[in-house]
Amino acid sequence: MDDTTGRVVAEVGPRLRALRLRRQVTLADLSTATGISVSTLSRLESGQRKPTLELLLPLARAHGVPLDDLVGAPATGDPRVHIRPITRYGQVILPLSRGSGGLQVFKHVIPASAPKGEPTPQVHEGYEWMYVIKGELRLVLGEHDIVLPAGEAAEFDTRTPHWFGRAGEESVEFLSLFGPQGQRMHVRAAPTRD
Repeated sequence: MDDTTGRVVAEVGPRLRALRLRRQVTLADLSTATGISVSTLSRLESGQRKPTLELLLPLARAHGVPLDDLVGAPATGDPRVHIRPITRYGQVILPLSRGSGGLQVFKHVIPASAPKGEPTPQVHEGYEWMYVIKGELRLVLGEHDIVLPAGEAAEFDTRTPHWFGRAGEESVEFLSLFGPQGQRMHVRAAPTRD
C-alpha cells in the first residue's frame, strides 16, 4: 500500500466517527441500521479495522451520504452537482453542500400535501439560519410562534427548542444553513445609508 492509499485508509475511521457524532447516532443505533456489529463499527472508527466496500456501502446508506464522502475521494472534475434528495418528516431535503463537516446548506421543500401536524420542538447542538424562498414557514422557537413569509430569514441557536412546518395551505420552500455549535453566519458587508 503506497503512502497516499495508506493516508486515505487511515482517515476513514475518524471521518466515520465525526459523521456519526454529528448526526447524534449511537454505535448501537448504527449497528441496527446497517447490520454491522457494534464491535466492528468501533474498530472501524478507531482505525483498528480496515474499511472494506462491504462495510462502507451500508454505512454510506445509513448516513445518507455518497461513498466518496466516507473515503474522502478527490473531485472528479465534473462540475455538475449531483443532488440526492432526502425525504424526511414529510418534506424533501436537498443537500446543497458537499462533505460532512462544517457548515452545511440545504434546500427544504414542504409540499402542500404534507400534513401540518402539531409542533414537536427539538433541540441539538448547532446554529441555524433559514431563508424562505416561497410560501409561508411556521417557526416555533422556544416560546415564540412565528410565520415567515417569502423573503424573510431567521437565525437561532439550535439548543433552543425549535420546530418548523407549513404555515399556509400552499407548499413552502426555504434554504437552511446549519453549522456546528459556535459557528455562525458572519455578515461582512451592509448597505450604506444615504
